[in-house]
Amino acid sequence: MGDDASAVRVRVRNRRGQGDRLRDEIVAAAVGLLDETGDESAITLRSVARRVGIAAPSIYRHFPDQPAIMLAAVRSAFAELDEQLRTDLDAAGDAPRERLMALCRSYLEFAEAHPGRYRTMFGGLWMPDLAEGSVTEEDVGTLGRVSMERLAVALEECVTAGCTTSTDVSADVVALWLGLHGLAHQRAVAPAFPWPPDIADRVITALAHFTDE
Repeated sequence: MGDDASAVRVRVRNRRGQGDRLRDEIVAAAVGLLDETGDESAITLRSVARRVGIAAPSIYRHFPDQPAIMLAAVRSAFAELDEQLRTDLDAAGDAPRERLMALCRSYLEFAEAHPGRYRTMFGGLWMPDLAEGSVTEEDVGTLGRVSMERLAVALEECVTAGCTTSTDVSADVVALWLGLHGLAHQRAVAPAFPWPPDIADRVITALAHFTDE
């Protein structure tokens, strides 16, 4: 038998009413493949089914096509990012400046810890055909919204506390995110570059328009 057959693991059939468990396993398999490859093309009905240990047609009970699996995987990744942001924000205390710094550092830590997943979330690698597949413009447009709102609230708190000179939170939070994303991306593609040890704090301080402490 070929490699595909030997790669299929034996899976215990779900009991009646446990279809959500299989759906979660399919999403977890897709996320795992993204972590390993960072490549959307590695996510196929066949590759996901092989990892879960089911026949590929079984996936259609939960997902109409490959883009739907990708959407679920990316949503799962964003949910994990937001959970990490929330946890680190809760641990940061009450000082607005430290809360915003904690969010930004947490974002960078997620990108470093999950490079394959991060590239799919933010690197423009996943470009679903909105005219052909099941994924809609609204589906794509909502990705990452909660995390961006956390950054905006944290920056607004800094404005209220007087520790930033920002006069346009909406624009500045986008600039801040672009700075974080750019740093995360360049660290990933140029690890040998002599990055200053405080480069993250420099980027955050400048783009958040922090006042001198």
